[in-house]
Amino acid sequence: MPRRTYEFIQLDVFTQTPLAGNPLAIFPDARGLNDAEMQSLAREMNLSETTFVFPRDAATEAREGKKVRIFTVETELPFAGHPTLGTALYLYASESNQKKPAEITLDLKAGKIPVRFTAKSENAGCERADGQVFGEMRQRDPEFGTPFSRDDVGASSESRLMKSLLNGQSNRSPQD
Repeated sequence: MPRRTYEFIQLDVFTQTPLAGNPLAIFPDARGLNDAEMQSLAREMNLSETTFVFPRDAATEAREGKKVRIFTVETELPFAGHPTLGTALYLYASESNQKKPAEITLDLKAGKIPVRFTAKSENAGCERADGQVFGEMRQRDPEFGTPFSRDDVGASSESRLMKSLLNGQSNRSPQD
């Protein structure tokens, strides 16, 4: 990887307690990174997910949403819940109070995902994202492929069992 510097933030999603919840690494400006570099960085972060934000001009972001890609240590994901909410909350908290939108749309591989924010009334005007803002998203309905028949599932399970037995693996204890 060429020698460049990229800022990243690590935060905990779904908690108000430091070092609890679901950790997430966010690269707020990933312009210039290619797929292999993002995958390498996600592997280096060694968290469940790492997100990469690709800032665009204001008109495009207003129309299309904020472009974000999500990677695990192994692969890119089209969508995942905690990185979507965590990244949207980070972007929301990064806006000045005058420009804070009630909703941020993320443009993910799975499509556009709107995340709506509600500040707790007793903390309205607070500029921190420390559990004083509630984020709610509406994702697309799931799409299901062709279901497997009972016979196919049974055959697949039998095949895995046979392979494990042939490889000398067993679920039995030595005393059996």
